Amino acid sequence: MKKTLLLLLFSCVSFAQTKEKTEINQLLDNWHKAAAEAKFDNYFSYLADESIFIGTDATENWNKKQFMDFAKPYFDKGKAWNFTALERNIYFDKTKNIAWFDELLNTQMKICRGSGVLVKEGKEWKIKHYVLSMTIPNDNTNDVIKIKTPIEDTLIEKLKPTPKIAK
Repeated sequence: MKKTLLLLLFSCVSFAQTKEKTEINQLLDNWHKAAAEAKFDNYFSYLADESIFIGTDATENWNKKQFMDFAKPYFDKGKAWNFTALERNIYFDKTKNIAWFDELLNTQMKICRGSGVLVKEGKEWKIKHYVLSMTIPNDNTNDVIKIKTPIEDTLIEKLKPTPKIAK
């Protein structure tokens, strides 16, 4: 009897987690599709009001409004970006109200990695934090560093904290 109850409980937990993963996969696929179809309102409806989007450029760290302002001209032209998941991993906290994921994406920049955090608001999942990164084959890292150096050395100097003078 104990084994049957334990198996039933495990099956229910496993089913709920599979259902949640299916919902999140669908949400993320629909989110990416909304960008590909330049559906601005639909795209941004998947983000929590207090969300953060971090893009591939070191200066791209936006709250939802800032990201909307950045993205609007692209959507207005009828063509934003087209990302399709190649693989995705989804994980949950114990409460099943917070999920995090990583995904490999087929994009116009070739393979990129997305990662993020979702929160359950009522009965609906929302993207709270998303990070988009370009992947660099290890054998090409030095070539990419050469390209980035003149641009990012300036940014590093700008972002470095000012040394405090001892009194």
